[in-house]
Amino acid sequence: MPAWVRACSTEDIDEEDVARFDHGGRTFAIYHAPDGKFFATDGLCTHEKVHLCDGLVMDFIIECPKHNGRFDYRSGEAKGAPVCVDLRTYKVKVEGDDVLVEI
Repeated sequence: MPAWVRACSTEDIDEEDVARFDHGGRTFAIYHAPDGKFFATDGLCTHEKVHLCDGLVMDFIIECPKHNGRFDYRSGEAKGAPVCVDLRTYKVKVEGDDVLVEI
């Protein structure tokens, strides 16, 4: 059964940035969108399993640091070669200053 887990504080991620969150042997990426909302995806690129937290965030896109594949982190949709497999996304909510992810 899914549970809400604290990933970070809202102050830990600047707008248009990404942070790594590890939990239960898995890696996640937490995004702070330009509209102030927070999002979460799997933390590894679907192409070669590189950590997305080292990538570049532009608007609602995360670019993988290895081969520049792009994903829309709101939906997980693969947006540019060489990636062709979407990222898994997770529900996020903010309570006070805490960013919670449903895992």
